[in-house]
Amino acid sequence: MESSAQKAVPVPAPDRRQSETALAIARGTARLLRALGFACISELPLPSGRRADLVAINERGEIWIVEIKSSIEDLRADQKWPEYRAHCDRLFFAFTPDLPCEVFPDETGLIVADAYGAHLQRPAPEHRLPAPTRKAMTVRFALAAAQRINRLVDPQGHGEF
Repeated sequence: MESSAQKAVPVPAPDRRQSETALAIARGTARLLRALGFACISELPLPSGRRADLVAINERGEIWIVEIKSSIEDLRADQKWPEYRAHCDRLFFAFTPDLPCEVFPDETGLIVADAYGAHLQRPAPEHRLPAPTRKAMTVRFALAAAQRINRLVDPQGHGEF
């Protein structure tokens, strides 16, 4: 019998698909999340097969997903963002100060960010995860974080699971 830990998808190496703007937004947003008491990781594969830009978890086990948008075109092209709601307690968009808040859906939180920091423009509505989903996401987060640490400690290691 295979455990859920063995079913977790390994975290892919950075794919360089992100623009410099998206990377700057992610950096500033991660700083805000840490200041709010969250640990976060980027590009986390979700059970649905999608990949979340940022996933954050705090000591109470709350899970937030932040979808990064570098332009209005990026937002308009994204039809998958509602699927992320099934994997988090709160869903946010993070974007640069030059994008208008009005273009983002009302049912998400908003974070305005640059490379140096961010601020919470609008809180996200809460939609609590069911316990089994929370456990699966917490394990996925922990495995991905540990795997990234292992890559730093032993870059030549081949300890993929």
